[in-house]
Amino acid sequence: MAEAERIIGTPDIPDAEGTEGDGAEDRVEETAPSRGERKIMVLFAVAVLAYLLDLISKMIVVAKLEHHEPIKIIGDWLQLSAIRNPGAAFGIGEAFTIIFTFIAATVIVVIARLARKLYSLPWAIALGLLLGGALGNLTDRIFRAPGTFQGAVVDFIAPAHFAVFNLADSAIVCGGILIVFLSFKGLDPDGTVHKD
Repeated sequence: MAEAERIIGTPDIPDAEGTEGDGAEDRVEETAPSRGERKIMVLFAVAVLAYLLDLISKMIVVAKLEHHEPIKIIGDWLQLSAIRNPGAAFGIGEAFTIIFTFIAATVIVVIARLARKLYSLPWAIALGLLLGGALGNLTDRIFRAPGTFQGAVVDFIAPAHFAVFNLADSAIVCGGILIVFLSFKGLDPDGTVHKD
């Protein structure tokens, strides 16, 4: 029996001084991500997903749709039509492309700093959508023509009687709406709920 215990090992049993054996359980708990770290992982997973969907969709649009006739999805109500937008949403401020680039970069830095205090899953999703969308449009501003930090954003979703937009814009709007809703409900990024 003693030989079997030597080969298999014995469970950690507190000894007379109250110690817990070799501390293996403590090491397991230390390596498991904390509640805050899990929310940060959700934030970045949502951001990466939103960013990749935006990036891939724009690559397809530039390769297959640019300089071609719009594709009708739902008659004249919804079309796919590639345009280059040097301004902000709805084509506003075309002369201020560099300022929009700076604003997007600032949003990314603010979200990264806020992530350290993040303990709310809905806030992690909302901030992830904002981060992914901001990164998607910032990538266009940095790498697309006419030049670095002055690039025009690729837009292609064209509803009738509305501005043409892209998946990054959609992520930003959805994230913003979710943040307004969470704020209205009194839920803070750190997971606390306040009542006004």
